[in-house]
Amino acid sequence: MNALAPRPVERGRPAGRTTRQRSAVRRVLDDCADFVSAQALHERLATMDLPVGLATVYRTLRELERAGCLDVVRDETGERRYRKRPDDGHRHYLICRACGRSRPVESQAVEEWAERTGRLSGYAAVEHIVELTGICTRCRRDTPERPDGGHG
Repeated sequence: MNALAPRPVERGRPAGRTTRQRSAVRRVLDDCADFVSAQALHERLATMDLPVGLATVYRTLRELERAGCLDVVRDETGERRYRKRPDDGHRHYLICRACGRSRPVESQAVEEWAERTGRLSGYAAVEHIVELTGICTRCRRDTPERPDGGHG
């Protein structure tokens, strides 16, 4: 095996050794109710006096993502945001563009469509990304109406 090639990742188990810093990243991520950016996660670690470098945060998130332990979405600027994947597997979320709050949504039809599309086209290991965004009721309530009847 090429020494520079990434090590294989066992599903659900990140590659690499477990260090105090990586454990801290996982603990703080476990406590995040909504999606969080690597930068925000790094800031939370710092405010908790858990000295973890930003590169270690990114590396740990990348390993957790490759191991299937995280759900990942992109915000309106394209920044990746992370959330611990529930034990029952991959989910899709509706995410508020104003505050970032998220909620899981029923997506069985999407899963069936992706599986069927892969099968009919002869592809294997098909992956998909579905991102739903909107403005949650709390943010709509907090946004003043414009004279034309719109919001924001």
